[in-house]
Amino acid sequence: MLSLENNDFQTDTHEQRLAIISEFLIFTIHMIDRMTIENFDENERVRFITELVNKTAKHLEDNKRDLIGSGDYRDEFISRLNERITEYSEFSYDEKDGPSFPMKRFFGDKMALLMGDKNKQWVADQIIEIEVRDIMSHLRKSVPNLFK
Repeated sequence: MLSLENNDFQTDTHEQRLAIISEFLIFTIHMIDRMTIENFDENERVRFITELVNKTAKHLEDNKRDLIGSGDYRDEFISRLNERITEYSEFSYDEKDGPSFPMKRFFGDKMALLMGDKNKQWVADQIIEIEVRDIMSHLRKSVPNLFK
């Protein structure tokens, strides 16, 4: 998110910024699930991802309440996450190469819907070429540490 703003992608409100952060978090959670699926049996996987989602939703909700005001942000986030996870699951993922180009494009298109008119045409390229690469770089460094 910060790199988007550092590259002159304009956001106008706290609500818009938090919606963008939510999409980043959802994509990241899905990537973590894809990266760790072989490390767990089904019960462990459900427990791990549920804990990750609940903690993420709590932090996001706290931030939204501080910046926007009261609301049922947790359920809203989890609902959107469930929708996106279903959509992302249709795309391929390779352990070596990460998310497929169509998955990155889908993520970029979702981000374009959240950006202002000035940035809509360029944000998908930024997501595909830079943001996903950076997310995956960080995850490849940190996720293996979960299993040490």
